Amino acid sequence: SPTPDALLGPADIRELAAALGVRPTKQRGQNFVIDANTVRRIVRTAQVRPDDVVVEVGPGLGSLTLALLEVADRVMAVEIDDVLAGALPATITARMPERADRFALVHSDAMHVTELPGPAPTALVANLPYNVAVPVLLHMLDTFPTIERTLVMVQAEVADRLAAPPGSKVYGVPSVKANWHAEVKRAGAIGRNVFWPAPNVDSGLVSLVRRSEPLRTTASKREVFAVVDAAFAQRRKTLRAALSGWAGSAAAAEEALVAAGVSPQARGESLTVEEFARIAEHKAKPQEEKEPA
Repeated sequence: SPTPDALLGPADIRELAAALGVRPTKQRGQNFVIDANTVRRIVRTAQVRPDDVVVEVGPGLGSLTLALLEVADRVMAVEIDDVLAGALPATITARMPERADRFALVHSDAMHVTELPGPAPTALVANLPYNVAVPVLLHMLDTFPTIERTLVMVQAEVADRLAAPPGSKVYGVPSVKANWHAEVKRAGAIGRNVFWPAPNVDSGLVSLVRRSEPLRTTASKREVFAVVDAAFAQRRKTLRAALSGWAGSAAAAEEALVAAGVSPQARGESLTVEEFARIAEHKAKPQEEKEPA
């Protein structure tokens, strides 16, 4: 098993960063985890198993990567930063040589990754940069359907939005789109002092367990997401008004809503992803094909 000091502590992180000339940048939302207990807690909360193939986005200097390698069968890390990507394999080899052959690096922007080396990933575990957390998460879930379990550390506000239920003040586009793929819930809070540099916002863990069966709908994901985007573009408007552009007119929007069993006076924040899917199914159908209201 890995040696007790294999994980990175505060001094290790600063030494590595200094040796590489790395200064964490706000542009890429870089805040490195410097606490070994925190990364082990993330791995436990993610329920990483010995047979898991884990993909990690934004490994940075390797804090979480090493903790994942302690448990998982394989870890694939996706890193956009040239210096960090260049240094990470050497860090893994130096600190966990007996597991180095189970690590693979993908030097790329996660938003452009469409394939990964080796076996298909079964889990996604990541400390996601705050500025791209939601699009990266949705892209990975969409691109890699074999990912069954996901645990991401994101800004607390983003965590709240992702896990919000219908009717909540912060329920919105991220909530619905994440729910299309998975059952989503908050999985804990992370303090500021475990990062370097310490961010001026709190962080939260979000767990996503992929739906065992895809949502039952005749509408495509793209069609459903178009309704979601339109409904939340003007949050204060009723769906009859908010969906008028999407449907072609307010009257056409009302027809689709009534056919889907949704009140035209409702607002987007009260609807489930299933209801959005039903609305998408009723867009611009010829009258004779419409189901009775």
